[in-house]
Amino acid sequence: MVTLVDGLTAVLLVSIAASFAAALLAWRERPEPGASAIVLMLAGVVWWAAFLVFELQASTVARKILWSDVQWVGVVVIPVAWLLFALAYTGRDEYVRPQVVAVLAVVPAVTVVLAATSNAHDLLYRSTTVVSYGDLVLLERTGGPWYWVVAAYTYVLGALGFVPLLGLIRSNAVLFRGQSAALLFGSLTPWVTNILSVAGVLPLPEFDPTPIAFAVTGVAFLGAVTRFQLFDASPAPNWRARRLVFDRMDDAAIVVDSHGYVVDANESAQALLGRARRDAIGEPVASMLPSLGPLDADCRPEHVAIDVDGDETPFDVSITPVRDVRERLIGRVVTFHDVSRYLRQKQRLEVLNRAFRHNVRTDTQMILGYAGQLSPDTDEEREAVGIVEQRATRIAALGEKARVIVDLLEREEGPRVPVSLHELLDGRVQRLRTAYPAVTVGVSEYPANCTVPATLGPVVWNVLENAAEHNTSDDPHVEVEVEATDDRVELRVADDGPGVHASEYAALESGTETPLHHASGLGLWLIHWGTDIAGGRVTFADNEPTGTVVTLDVPRLD
Repeated sequence: MVTLVDGLTAVLLVSIAASFAAALLAWRERPEPGASAIVLMLAGVVWWAAFLVFELQASTVARKILWSDVQWVGVVVIPVAWLLFALAYTGRDEYVRPQVVAVLAVVPAVTVVLAATSNAHDLLYRSTTVVSYGDLVLLERTGGPWYWVVAAYTYVLGALGFVPLLGLIRSNAVLFRGQSAALLFGSLTPWVTNILSVAGVLPLPEFDPTPIAFAVTGVAFLGAVTRFQLFDASPAPNWRARRLVFDRMDDAAIVVDSHGYVVDANESAQALLGRARRDAIGEPVASMLPSLGPLDADCRPEHVAIDVDGDETPFDVSITPVRDVRERLIGRVVTFHDVSRYLRQKQRLEVLNRAFRHNVRTDTQMILGYAGQLSPDTDEEREAVGIVEQRATRIAALGEKARVIVDLLEREEGPRVPVSLHELLDGRVQRLRTAYPAVTVGVSEYPANCTVPATLGPVVWNVLENAAEHNTSDDPHVEVEVEATDDRVELRVADDGPGVHASEYAALESGTETPLHHASGLGLWLIHWGTDIAGGRVTFADNEPTGTVVTLDVPRLD
């Protein structure tokens, strides 16, 4: 016949086996974040349950008291290890330092000493009596002052350990939610059991079944390791990575509370604030950055000039409100993007645009005008004049393409303006037929109500013009095909000319030119950059048997 002692012993042995198996799996995963801490916690469970078995099996009261006191070693290890695991596993390992562990271990160390000397004082237990339930003999021990101190300490550490894991429940990653749910379920069971035991509401008030409840913990941890890849896919980098991104981002960023006081700042903001981050925290942002103005202003200037190391530097400022779960404003993140380089580039583009628009055009027109006034007498002189006119025309065309490119670059920062494909394509096809009457131009059908970025206009014309101008075929053809989906438009222009040299493709693919790989002009670069500004991509392929196929894949804006 199975006695009550044997039944409790068997259940405790099951708990020991489950916890030991989970500890072995966790041991194999070292040094993954939290693995060592979970091994220590489960070792505490095994220690507690094992010596509780000794207490149940002991034949004398003195031995029962001895094994009861020895159990405290495992009892006090569990909450400390649990908190260290939660911190390390969720990436808050800056708190898992020897100094922090030493502080956390003070109360457990004092408890073990008081348990070892319990006969000499009543700090841990005020009294000890024996209660019998048939063959089951249990100790009824009334807690002293330190007992309630260590009980409160245990519950506080347990609650602190649950906090970072609860954050994973809200994670977008199903894997991390599964891990957190398994850990929380497995850990809540023994904590709740212990609270009920301390409150004395269980059937055997003198017997603490918490070690038995840890069998659920062992099974849950085994499931977390095998089913949810507890240590194979760890969320530990998330916490540190987000902080690292904030600290190391190139743009300066400060965090202010709802009253305008700085509560955090990244490394890049130190030069902006004119002081170290630790000195800026707690100071009003208005006193350090008066040119920033009120953070709650409805209308902000395009750029804010701030003195940085003696230089007035323009910044594009973005303000992101921070709200709590009740949508109340609790602060703001203010990000500063240095736009001085952008403004300098814009200024240079404006100068280049003016030079190409006026100077180059004027000078080439003058060259052509003077060349037209010459009266060559010999074939050599007529040939020389023809070369001058040809070169001047090429310079004028090059300047015009450069001007178009500058216009496109200036429009890159603005919003994409839609234009109908009919307006974009038909007029340019007709213009091509007029300029190159010997070229046969075919256009496939396409959706009537289809819009694309307007910046694609110069690109399409250059593709069409290149296909016709350089086509030396006896019967030149240019075919335009359009395919449209719900969100993309693919425009293909195929010709039967001599094709494009491989070195020009290589220059476009590398994004730069070299003495060996370079484009013959600005036309291909205009196509490449213009398509990119339109949010699309361009590909070049050989046509069969001769020629080139240029494909423009761009977003459909309607």
